[in-house]
Amino acid sequence: MSEAKKITVDLGNDCTIEISTGKIARLANGSCVVRQGDTSVLVAACSGTASPDADFLPLQVDYREKYSAAGKFPGGYIKREGRPSEKEILTCRMTDRPIRPLFPEGFYDEVQIQALTLSADGQNDPDVLCMLGASMALMLSDMPFLGPIGAVRVGYVNGQFVANPTHEQMKESTLELIYAGSVDKVIMIEGEAGIVPEQLLTDAMYFANEIIKKQVAAQLELQATAGREKKEPTLHLVPAAVQAVIQDHCQGKIDEVCLIPGKANRTVALEELLKSTIEAARAAVTDLDDNQLEVEVRKGFDALVEKTIRKAILEKGYRPDGRGVEDIRPLAAEAGVLPIVHGSGLFTRGETQALVITTLGGDKDTQTSDNVSGEGTEKRFYLHYNFPNFSVGEVGRISGPGRREIGHGNLAERSVKKVIPADFPYTVRCVSEIMSSNGSTSMASVCGATLSLMDAGVPISAPVAGISCGLITGDNGERLLLTDIIGAEDHYGDMDFKVCGTREGITGFQLDLKLPGIPIDLLAQAMERNKTARLKILDVIENCIAAPRADIHPNAPRMEIIHINPEKIGALIGPGGKNIKAITEETKSEIDINDDGTVKILAANKEALENVKYRVEASTAEAEVGKVYRGVVKATRDFGAFVEFLPGQEGLLHISEMANYRVKQVSDICNVGDKVTVKVIDIDQSGRVRLSRKAALEEMES
Repeated sequence: MSEAKKITVDLGNDCTIEISTGKIARLANGSCVVRQGDTSVLVAACSGTASPDADFLPLQVDYREKYSAAGKFPGGYIKREGRPSEKEILTCRMTDRPIRPLFPEGFYDEVQIQALTLSADGQNDPDVLCMLGASMALMLSDMPFLGPIGAVRVGYVNGQFVANPTHEQMKESTLELIYAGSVDKVIMIEGEAGIVPEQLLTDAMYFANEIIKKQVAAQLELQATAGREKKEPTLHLVPAAVQAVIQDHCQGKIDEVCLIPGKANRTVALEELLKSTIEAARAAVTDLDDNQLEVEVRKGFDALVEKTIRKAILEKGYRPDGRGVEDIRPLAAEAGVLPIVHGSGLFTRGETQALVITTLGGDKDTQTSDNVSGEGTEKRFYLHYNFPNFSVGEVGRISGPGRREIGHGNLAERSVKKVIPADFPYTVRCVSEIMSSNGSTSMASVCGATLSLMDAGVPISAPVAGISCGLITGDNGERLLLTDIIGAEDHYGDMDFKVCGTREGITGFQLDLKLPGIPIDLLAQAMERNKTARLKILDVIENCIAAPRADIHPNAPRMEIIHINPEKIGALIGPGGKNIKAITEETKSEIDINDDGTVKILAANKEALENVKYRVEASTAEAEVGKVYRGVVKATRDFGAFVEFLPGQEGLLHISEMANYRVKQVSDICNVGDKVTVKVIDIDQSGRVRLSRKAALEEMES
């Protein structure tokens, strides 16, 4: 077996990354192992021949974390890893996005990248190692990859930027930036921030760029000694004869159709023009079968539409829906649009609309997860995003959430969670249902979540809004930023840069590019454009609902935290849990008890909450001399009665203390099961309690 060839990248602060190849997975087209600390990830890249009717790059990224890598067993009955976790899916997306633009146009060979965590030390996250390894594996392969790229996570700890911080360092960080790019060019960013200014994020990107330079140089060095010779790719370009027919048939028609303002009307008109173009091509091109001809016409037609829209925007500043380059679509915001639910918000931006519903719950509603790359997590706030077919006026397969839904929901969740108070006792779930879509539904989800949370009475620290900025570039280097892009501008444009935040700073961000990178300063300009738009959106949100409601929604469960003497926990629980079980079942409530005496109560409404509080306090209260209680007679004797005046606590009501006159027999005053009002008149050193009905009646009459 041949020895592995290795390179090392210095990240600073005594942190290094080692990349090796040639020892394992040698039959893959390209493979490597990336290691930081004791966390290591294997990444392998393979390719297959293109499908005859392919019209896109079929790139697939699959990343998996195996429990064996951390010396753990999978949970559950079946001791084997199953479907990918949310963390694995998000890592797949982060790996896919920066490498997809770096294949040549017309390259439609099947490309598959598989990544496997081999060891996990619980401190160094393997996700950015997977991203770096994907670039290295492609560089080592014979595929026409136009890399390399680097990938790094940047934290901001104690006023200093840190490259690939550990989990412990990230707990202290006010910024998480995941950055992928080439030398002096950014391709993808994603992350969250604790309401930081735009300049801090810009500085973090410049810091990341210096790390990327080292990673790129190291990859080129390893490729030179261990890489395969690159093969000449087969590019599936539209035949000249087909392209000529498309150009001729659409001349004088395409400009008008591409600039129809409404998405639905524009889509119908484009489809009609496409059908007539296919018929024209069938009459003019005879050397292709019908299926292949239609594939080529669709490819060429889509390229012509893209060129037309881009040209109109660049040369005329004219967008498909008629707006100026810095204009935001019409905005509308509503709160409290649904009955029954704990909170609801409807946010509309042009033809994009998100209905977000908030639900409040208790500790048992937290979302828990286990992973191999660190400690298990418990989320008290989470946001789910759903994208039904009707939102784009189409039919299609109905299934569970896919990678897109998980990715969009995660971005919205991370952007909003920064304003949820850490001491808010409820578990909070937001569900964004996309009602209609024409671009930036994840950003609409952020705005809708803000409305819904404030309607539910969640005391968020500040409203959050999100907006996307696009980019159109020309053949001669022209660059034009577009505020609030619609679906067509996202599809045919070069950039989708989403930024979320409050009036004070950024909370979440994500960049997707179709270009092989742009300068960081251009992205900084886009951030300022997003900030201007974000403030306008916040005006609309605050005009709808200026602040969280003073109290939680009437339909939401009520929660309160009280404290009892830790020595009384046993009394509250009761023998075999009898007392606590009776309280929860009879009041339909949840009660969580901590060892320090903290009792968290969740009840259906305010009345039920007060009932639970009374019973908890009664179960744990201590008898006080001079205090009046309402008790139940548990037993009678000739000399008096034993009364339970607090749960589990009894006292003697002597016959002489039953009334202000001479009582002949106990049964004249009370019997077993009767309720009586008594006053504690004495507690001796042994804890025995003496009660008086006579004194209680006198006090009540006075």
